[in-house]
Amino acid sequence: MASRAFLMSCLKGEGSSRDLSPRPRYPSMPRYPKGVAAVAAIGCGNDVEAPPEDRRTAMFSVIGMTCSACAGSVEKAIKRLPGIQNAAVDVLNNRAQVIFYPNFVSEDQIRETIEDVGFEAALIQEDSKEPSTLTCRLHIKGMTCTTCSNTVESALQSVLGVRKAIVALATEEAEIRYDPKLVSADQLMKEVDETGFEAILITTGVDRNKIQLKIEGVRTERSMRIVESSLQALPGIEEVDIDPILYKVSVSYKPDQTGPRNFIEVIQSTGSGRFLATIYPEGGGRESHKREEIRQYYQSFLWSLLFTIPVFLTSMVFMYIPGVNHALDTKVVNMLTIGELLRWILSTPVQFIIGRRFYIGSYKALRHGSANMDVLIALGTNTAYFYSLYSVVRAATSPNFESTDFFETSSMLISFILLGKYLEILAKGKTSEAIAKLMDLAPETAILLTHDESGNLLGESEIDSRLIQKNDVIKVVPGAKVACDGFVIWGQSHVNESMITGEARPVAKRKGDSVIGGTVNENGVLHVRATHVGSESALSQIVRLVESAQMAKAPVQKSADRISQYFVPLVITLSLLTWLVWFLSGKYNGYPKSWIPSSMDSFQLALQFGISVMVIACPCALGLATPTAVMVGTGVGASQGVLIKGGKALESAHKVNCIVFDKTGTLTTGKPVVVSTRLLKNIALHEFYECVAAAEVNSEHPLAKAIVEHAKKFKEEENYTWPEARDFVSITGHGVKAMIGNKELLVGNKSLMIDSGIQIPDQALELLMEAEEMAQTGILVAINHEILGVIAISDPLKPAAQDVISILKSMNVRSIMVTGTTGALQKQLPKRSG
Repeated sequence: MASRAFLMSCLKGEGSSRDLSPRPRYPSMPRYPKGVAAVAAIGCGNDVEAPPEDRRTAMFSVIGMTCSACAGSVEKAIKRLPGIQNAAVDVLNNRAQVIFYPNFVSEDQIRETIEDVGFEAALIQEDSKEPSTLTCRLHIKGMTCTTCSNTVESALQSVLGVRKAIVALATEEAEIRYDPKLVSADQLMKEVDETGFEAILITTGVDRNKIQLKIEGVRTERSMRIVESSLQALPGIEEVDIDPILYKVSVSYKPDQTGPRNFIEVIQSTGSGRFLATIYPEGGGRESHKREEIRQYYQSFLWSLLFTIPVFLTSMVFMYIPGVNHALDTKVVNMLTIGELLRWILSTPVQFIIGRRFYIGSYKALRHGSANMDVLIALGTNTAYFYSLYSVVRAATSPNFESTDFFETSSMLISFILLGKYLEILAKGKTSEAIAKLMDLAPETAILLTHDESGNLLGESEIDSRLIQKNDVIKVVPGAKVACDGFVIWGQSHVNESMITGEARPVAKRKGDSVIGGTVNENGVLHVRATHVGSESALSQIVRLVESAQMAKAPVQKSADRISQYFVPLVITLSLLTWLVWFLSGKYNGYPKSWIPSSMDSFQLALQFGISVMVIACPCALGLATPTAVMVGTGVGASQGVLIKGGKALESAHKVNCIVFDKTGTLTTGKPVVVSTRLLKNIALHEFYECVAAAEVNSEHPLAKAIVEHAKKFKEEENYTWPEARDFVSITGHGVKAMIGNKELLVGNKSLMIDSGIQIPDQALELLMEAEEMAQTGILVAINHEILGVIAISDPLKPAAQDVISILKSMNVRSIMVTGTTGALQKQLPKRSG
């Protein structure tokens, strides 16, 4: 009834803005502001709803909600406000989404209303096209074990706005998915720094189109600021970051509007020719840090050896050499000997200077309430060192006390651990080699074509492939790699895309076809218009996929990480328990006195056992073995064309009971070869192939190449010149036609012969059928409208294909082949199981 009365009032022209407003949920508050209601009234009922452009959407974080009753109270309070169209509160994600009219209520009023209910609120999102989550990558320096990585991961996970954080010890990187409205990349780096580690930004997730340039010729900071201002004035520039120390400029930009060549031109023109801009060496940040870390550990190990070897010799070797042992046992002060004094002096720099990194790591870990490998090393070596120091000092102050020191234990432990860390860093460095090999698939240079406004070619120049911009036209010559993703605007060729698709057979490309950066142009010249460059290219996306796979933790690794959290305290407890058991056993004669070396007492023997347990049980391998194996596996797989999406896939591989194989290029070599030739007329085989090759040499088809390669076997000359083919015609999907001398030659399939009116004899049909049964391609050759022979071409099996199928069969793994021709190939392969 109410709606009918409302409609009638509109038809009579008696409606008002107040009448047009829908009934508010709370009678004390109008639903829309007066201006909105007035607009809605125009047209007298055509559109009762207010225009959507007047509405806005805001997202608030609401902290403190514990149940649906809390969410209900917040929602009810928001809806009581004037100008609120709708409100929804998500108690699980602590968020509230509000649709409102800004000329009647503001975000601050909504926020204050939420706070009046008793919850903490903050505006986090308005109507925006910005992504709700970004992925930030950080390089983290200083992590030594899984406890370190777990500490950093837990700290990042606790930050408001972080959706997920993964810290990989093997790569020393962190991948964080975060809400840019709640937290920034700088705050994430600060959080890592507060845990005691150094964070270096790799990417914030928003700078996918970013390039770093090195500027030469700049002498003052003012010049750098002039360069910065010149770049910021360009269209499409999102951010310019200047590093005056390294003379480096980082530019974030929109590839649709500008590109790196424009930046270089602007920089060089700014300095009137004095400034020279080049692309900053790739990987400069992470790679230089990694090289520096390797160098530091190597130098530390060499310095520790320099001091440790004499300590080892004086305590373990020289004591058995007559004359030398007497000199070392000479007393200096009371019972302090020369040997003990030398070991003290030599081991001190190893303990406190060379081994200071373990003290720093221990302090950082203990400051945040965790214990890592550095804590174990510091405890073990300090116990040995300070007990030895106590023994030496007591010997120097007592006329009767004969000391026994463990200086060689502390210094040798530090030396061996430094060696292990050096080898570990080398191993971790190798895990990134596969990524580097993937990036090497892209060519270093490209041929850029320049055209005038009418589209006429003006010239070509060789440029760095990283300088390619969107809509550039690139020339790809035979044998060269395609420099970027794009589509062909001129030319035709065959492109080997096996690095992307796994298909070994080259793919025909002509005008309008798309090409992928990093693939190889087999023959013919192509002009390609760039569509995706830099980080947008398919190759870059594959690299990011492999990097994400290497970051992902396998289930077994997560279990190892959980164990390692309790491992260090457990090791310390076991070490103390070991010392106590051996000490009490020695004190109460729990073992024969003969077990105690002549240079020790029961306390010292127990102490040595305790130190051994503490240091040897470090959980280094526990946290490094799995991620290193995953990284090497995914990296090697990527370099072989196999993309593995993380450790979970590798771990579940043992459950596989069926494998599906593609035929071409997987079970076969992917390179067709001529396997047989059957002649139907009396003609010399070399003459037959000379005519066929003369025609097929003009074709770009892989089967034509196989015929030409086979024909070369009948010629002694290496670079034989085939007879000229006139009136050559290539018929797609059928074959070729040509005039060789005075002979009309046709080479192709049965359809070509039938369309050309050539009768195919029964013998030729039988040969074609035999070839098909053997999974071969039969090609008919006709000269002057008469079939002369049949050429059979096959893609031979790879040498190891039979062994692979046999091994899988013995493992009860079912093998399936996907192909268009199966007959003869299945005869050559062992029968599949199952």
